[in-house]
Amino acid sequence: MWRDPIVEEVRKIRDAHARKFNYDLQAIYRDIKEREKSSGREFASLPPKRVEDVGHPE
Repeated sequence: MWRDPIVEEVRKIRDAHARKFNYDLQAIYRDIKEREKSSGREFASLPPKRVEDVGHPE
């Protein structure tokens, strides 16, 4: 199976970042948000999209 070296690199970096926070999603989220704040860049914050309820299949 062919492997994309860019995807492999991104996954490696993402895993290393998650490992620093013991894979705690809340801690990872807080770190990302803090990095956004300290970067000085503007980030778009869009409202959530409403999804039409299609019901439960029975």
